[in-house]
Amino acid sequence: MKMKCAGYAGLLAGFAMLGAATAGAADLAPIAEAPLAVDVPAASSPWQIRVRGLGVITEDSGSIAGVPGVGLEYTDSVIPELDISYYFTDNIAVELILGTTNAAIRTDGLGGGDVPVGKTWLLPPTVTLQYHFTNFGAFKPYVGAGVNYSMFYNQSERNGFEGLDVDNAFGVALQVGFDYMLDEHWGLNFDVKKIFLETDWSVDNSPFGTPLSGKAKIDPWLIGAGVTYRF
Repeated sequence: MKMKCAGYAGLLAGFAMLGAATAGAADLAPIAEAPLAVDVPAASSPWQIRVRGLGVITEDSGSIAGVPGVGLEYTDSVIPELDISYYFTDNIAVELILGTTNAAIRTDGLGGGDVPVGKTWLLPPTVTLQYHFTNFGAFKPYVGAGVNYSMFYNQSERNGFEGLDVDNAFGVALQVGFDYMLDEHWGLNFDVKKIFLETDWSVDNSPFGTPLSGKAKIDPWLIGAGVTYRF
């Protein structure tokens, strides 16, 4: 009987030692942790649009061939503008600027005063290459430079002038502005552009008895504010 009890005691001791060894091995083994959920924002689309209200402020400069001391004046305007941007990187983008406006043309000093010559509509699509600064948080300033092609259409004459013709022309555009992003997609925008634009103009007949022609140096400032949306 004592030998049987001793056998049971040895067997129980063996199970206890085995359990202790198993527990120790479990303690030494690396614990596999459940993966944590990480909130990774979706990659931004390279496309962006802006809608602005735009003030077009012209320089009021130009000439009439053979009539020294007489220049040209143009009316200013306020128009809507649509911009479409594509980001190659976070810093480098290209922007297409679309809008159309009209302008009245007047001589400055011809015939003893300002004489209305006519009116023309202007479509000046402009493409700029921009550098965007990204180290100011929600405030994102940028600078840009590019090319403008101004197309004049729906030209009409005033006070006996006939055959008003303002030539289409290329110009250089400089740009500075900023976006203030309200969230990942929406922001507010302020933008200033200067377009250096000079073109030829002429009228076949005029109340002064001779055709007139010369240079129209418009060089407008484009000052706009609006809303940005990044897709």
